[in-house]
Amino acid sequence: MKQKTIKELLEFSILNLDKPCGPTSFNVSDFVREKLNLKKTSHFGTLDPKVTGVLPVALNRACKLTSFFLGHDKEYVGIMRIHEDREIKEIQELINKKFLGKIKQTPPVKSSVKRKEREREIKNFELIEKNNKDILFKCKVQGGTYIRKLIYDLGEEIGIGAHMLELRRIRAGIFSETDKEFVNLYDFERAADEHNGENDKLLRNILIPAEEALRKVYPCFEIKDEAVKRLLTGKLIQNSDLKNKTNIKENELICVFNKEQFIGIYQIIKDREIFAKPKFVMQPIR
Repeated sequence: MKQKTIKELLEFSILNLDKPCGPTSFNVSDFVREKLNLKKTSHFGTLDPKVTGVLPVALNRACKLTSFFLGHDKEYVGIMRIHEDREIKEIQELINKKFLGKIKQTPPVKSSVKRKEREREIKNFELIEKNNKDILFKCKVQGGTYIRKLIYDLGEEIGIGAHMLELRRIRAGIFSETDKEFVNLYDFERAADEHNGENDKLLRNILIPAEEALRKVYPCFEIKDEAVKRLLTGKLIQNSDLKNKTNIKENELICVFNKEQFIGIYQIIKDREIFAKPKFVMQPIR
């Protein structure tokens, strides 16, 4: 496989950053933009200033992919404090009964979205250990779930009150703190400084090509050579353009390639000779 130039990587990549406590997600994204001298950056899923952990940040054209990654499951570890002492077993039983599966949640007062009740799915919520009134927990939730509100609602349901002391996101969709590219801000800054000094080795090690991330999320299809030029102008994919055909549901999103070249993200429509319509087309980087 041909190695990408650093210019190509900076134009269409994602950083999996370890956000520290203190700065906002926007602050971190903006810091990346300034250090790498980019036109634009954007993060996939806001973390509160006090929350740490996985914060994917898209670079330049990859910013247009935000909607294709948001909404995926998130995993957290944290510490909550209950306001009156209770046995951990009693609280876990209540969680298993009322805080697993689909729940109703109203976003907190300090949030960027409209305060309207909505449904979210709690896939796992486990209490790990207890020290006096502090309880270490781990949870896996649908994207868009407010953990601070989840803890508050749990405290109300128990009747003793509870609040979140610490929270760390350990996974956001396909991005995890165990990934080899996962990097803290100190090491990112060092890689960016070396890049500015024309040594790109460290930066290459932490940049995730956006199309490789997409491969892990969506089914991939390959198109014939003769269709490339036409599709890059935003045209529909015809059935005759495909190299590989398979049964796939209508409205599903797919990634489309021609050999190593990423063409774009398409939505299946299956209308006679039409196979899919474009949702994002990747123009060649010049």
